[in-house]
Amino acid sequence: MTNRTQVGIVGAGPAGLLLAHLLRLEGIESLVLETRTREEIEATLRAGVLEQGTVNILNDTGVGARMMREGFVHEGVYLRFGGATHRIDFKELTGGRTIMVYAQHEVIKDLVKARLDAGAPIEFGVRDVSLQDLETAAPKIRYRDGAGTLRELACDYAAGCDGFHGVSRPSIPSRKRTEFTRVYPFGWFGILLEAPPATDELIYAHHERGFALVSTRSPQIQRLYLQCDPEDDVKQWPDARIWEELHARLANREGWKLTEGRIFQKGVIAMRSFVVEPMQYGRLFLAGDAAHIVPPTGAKGLNLAVADVWVLARALAAHYRGGGDGLLGQYSATALRRVWRAENFSWWMTSTLHRFHDDTPFHHRLQLAELDSVTSSRARATALAENYVGLPLD
Repeated sequence: MTNRTQVGIVGAGPAGLLLAHLLRLEGIESLVLETRTREEIEATLRAGVLEQGTVNILNDTGVGARMMREGFVHEGVYLRFGGATHRIDFKELTGGRTIMVYAQHEVIKDLVKARLDAGAPIEFGVRDVSLQDLETAAPKIRYRDGAGTLRELACDYAAGCDGFHGVSRPSIPSRKRTEFTRVYPFGWFGILLEAPPATDELIYAHHERGFALVSTRSPQIQRLYLQCDPEDDVKQWPDARIWEELHARLANREGWKLTEGRIFQKGVIAMRSFVVEPMQYGRLFLAGDAAHIVPPTGAKGLNLAVADVWVLARALAAHYRGGGDGLLGQYSATALRRVWRAENFSWWMTSTLHRFHDDTPFHHRLQLAELDSVTSSRARATALAENYVGLPLD
């Protein structure tokens, strides 16, 4: 059975759902295909730090109301090292720009609801997805729907928004793509706990025992991370060990104390950087984690996905309005310029704040000098702030 749409979108993560939303507002038809159920994608807990540009897009396109009610606006961030805490004032350094702490799965819930409320299609629970004829003017997406029926979706363009492990990127012949990868020799051990907020803004801590991060999820739920071995099992981290490490790594001279609570979720996050070039092949365009991965230190993953589809949606809108294919042809180069700048910032944050397995006292001193420079130089603090709140989308 063959259906037809203008843009076939593989993946109902933030990239795929936001692309579909932006296209609908431009009067462009699309169909979103997702291997998981709606319940699964909405229950996959992921942290979220939203750049100013991401917040603006969600608000301007009508899906930001709940975010504005329930999210946390942060006007800066704390860097803690050598027992002292230093604040980087985003709002003052960037002319008023801030960030929003609002979990990724909450963004997904908002986008799913908006699409279904508009009567636009998402097919959940599909399988055996494959992309065909991508170099022709008539690409196709074949899949089995939730009932197991084999279907074919004919489309003008395909958007691969199905993440690092999806089928879209491998659909580009290996000779036509170049992949860049760096795997870091450490991971993040993340916990969720029931406790009141310990801080009004995120705390990034550098310590000789390893990195730590204090964030918040809600007035009752907090999110904390600490550097660990990527091969660690959660069983190696009983609560007592977690609190011992967090208290040690977050020690300070200002009298601040970490609030303990009941830990109800634990997990290890691997750390890697990945980019594929180009991000387009024939009538296929990659977006989000299908094209690039960043370590979470710089909080760029979700925001890069949003920037990708913002560029792609404008290019597709120009095409369908009769404006030619110039922007579509430039999509990969435009997106990759931002991607590599985000990769650079994420690498810098990660390299500056974490302890490496081959660290020497000399390297440790260099990290402290780097942090001292950032917190004592307005120019360097501004560079950090501008990158963290997000580079302009245009």
